[in-house]
Amino acid sequence: MKIGEVARETGLSVKTLRYYHDIGLVQAPRGENGYRAYGRSQLAQLQFVARCRSLGFSLDQCATLLALNANEQRSAGQVRALANEQLGQVRDKLAQLQSLERRLNGLVGDCPGGAAPQCSILDSLNGSGH
Repeated sequence: MKIGEVARETGLSVKTLRYYHDIGLVQAPRGENGYRAYGRSQLAQLQFVARCRSLGFSLDQCATLLALNANEQRSAGQVRALANEQLGQVRDKLAQLQSLERRLNGLVGDCPGGAAPQCSILDSLNGSGH
């Protein structure tokens, strides 16, 4: 399977596929013509990585999950621990975003808008607001 076909099948860009190959995340052998030849195994791995990335896993975590997926002697506890770590990171990001939302909501609420040049949002960003 050629890289363009794999890109269509996985929803990943050709550039991303090349990058994953270059960093050793998913390897595809090169044919005599010099092009990468992706098989069903590499396609499945790339689809797996795409699903991992959609859950916010880092590339290092994706590599670990790929290795665990390929290891029939794996411990489900290892997989759960990694997913739980990711869940914690997502919760931290949510808390940060909620804090950001409150701050922005306060700024927008304090600004009367209108045609006057005075702007409480800009005052706050300049450090002179409350």
